Amino acid sequence: MNRRSWIALSASALGFTACGRQIKARQPVSYNFDYGRTALLRGGLAYAPKDAPLAVKRAIQAGNRLQDKPYKWGGGHAVLDDTGFDCSGATSYVLRHAGLLNGQMPSSGFFNYGERGPGEWITIYVRRGHVFMTIAGLRLDTGWGSNRTGPRWLTRTRPGEGHILRHPPGY
Repeated sequence: MNRRSWIALSASALGFTACGRQIKARQPVSYNFDYGRTALLRGGLAYAPKDAPLAVKRAIQAGNRLQDKPYKWGGGHAVLDDTGFDCSGATSYVLRHAGLLNGQMPSSGFFNYGERGPGEWITIYVRRGHVFMTIAGLRLDTGWGSNRTGPRWLTRTRPGEGHILRHPPGY
């Protein structure tokens, strides 16, 4: 079985479905702590697994710096280290500080970011008008619907259906 077939089979087993050249989430996004594989959330800050790649540790450190920032429409685009962030600004900030993105993108730009499907360490969930990510299994999101608090580490389950899955190459 080649790598592409294996990824498609694995994605299907995990509750994802192929849609043309994309892979869509079919299941809610849930956090389940798994020692050594997922980030630990304590006191509002995330801690990377000891053996996580350096880029993943940097992504988590960047996400930690966003925890007190408010939701700000367009935040993180015109000013890279802004006073507030929207969904794509926060995602861009984290990926940029992890060394996995140059500059920033609007949410629609993430439809073509990296590689398709879920990543081993980082997964980007994108749909029209919104993007969020999981890093070592922990979700970084600005909220959904009218519940836009700003970028936060969240453990509660949220709908994933309809989101296209992308990931940084190698992660």
